[in-house]
Parts: sequence; C-alpha cells; structure tokens
Amino acid sequence: MPERPGGAAARRSLCGVSGQPTGEPGRRRPRAEGLLGGAAQPSPARPPRPASAAPRALRRAALVVGLETLGLAAVAVVLVVLVVAGNATDVTGALGEAVFVAIIAAALGVAGRGLWRGASWSRGPVVALQLFLAVIGFSFAFQGDQPAIGVPILVLVLAELYLLLTPEARLAFAEQHPGDR
Repeated sequence: MPERPGGAAARRSLCGVSGQPTGEPGRRRPRAEGLLGGAAQPSPARPPRPASAAPRALRRAALVVGLETLGLAAVAVVLVVLVVAGNATDVTGALGEAVFVAIIAAALGVAGRGLWRGASWSRGPVVALQLFLAVIGFSFAFQGDQPAIGVPILVLVLAELYLLLTPEARLAFAEQHPGDR
C-alpha cells in the first residue's frame, strides 16, 4: 500500500486492536480488553468485613451440624469395617454407600464450619442436607421399623432447622454485605 502524503499510514495504526502495547511501555492489553474495551475505571476495593462473632443461634446450629457430621463419619467407618470383615454381600455397593456417606459428612462439615463463621453461603447447603437427612430418618423410624436410629436423626434435623429459623439467625444473614450473598 503506497504511503499517503503527510504520513497518513502512521496515523491509521491498528495498534489498539491488535493487542500491541499502547501508552505504557512493556504493558500488553489483554485480548478481551482489546476486543470488548476495558473497564471505565478500576473497581473499588471490597470493604473489610467486620470481625464480629456469629450469633449464638448460628453457633448452636454449627454444633448440631458438627454432631451430625461425626455421626455420618462414624457410619461411613462402620460400613468400611463391615466390608473389610467380609459381612457385606455386595462389596461394591457397600463401598459406594460408604463413599456417599463420607461425601455427605464432608459437605456437612464444611457447611457447619461456614455456619460457625456466620457465612451466608452455608445456610443453603445445610438446609438441603437437613431435608435429605429428614427423609433418611423418616425411612428408618417409620418404614424400616428402626426408631432407635430414625428418631435421633429426626430430632437433630428439627433442632437444626429450628436454630436456622430463629429471628437471631435470620437477622445475622440479612445484615451481611450484599456482595457476600
């Protein structure tokens, strides 16, 4: 392409589109910034969250979740011991159940730690797992004719749901920063 008079080729540079450095030496623009344009201004820093302790209701709920976590972990260990002792008729199924119970226990433990800290993300998983445990407790207590197993599960589930529905716990979740939800 012949150069136009007055150096017009230099003024028609595609430097900003190609991702070549612009303005600041040694800085390359990210590809997305070159195609979509950069931010108008940098986003403000997130304000520090106050280090206030979680309310008593949330701490009690976290303790109940911890108790449930320990119980589920014990069930997973018992299932593995039964497989190792040779009492399981279906080894693969029993190991699958043990892994499933261990995963539920781990998820409940992580969510319980979040409750202890007052994290709003933890409430949803805890409630979902409580509903799951309620179905299991109901099945043991009323359909499986084993109320010694099902009734304690149901009592813990009801206690947990009650503690999460107290005004103190609901207010703690409502007062958090909008960015934390």
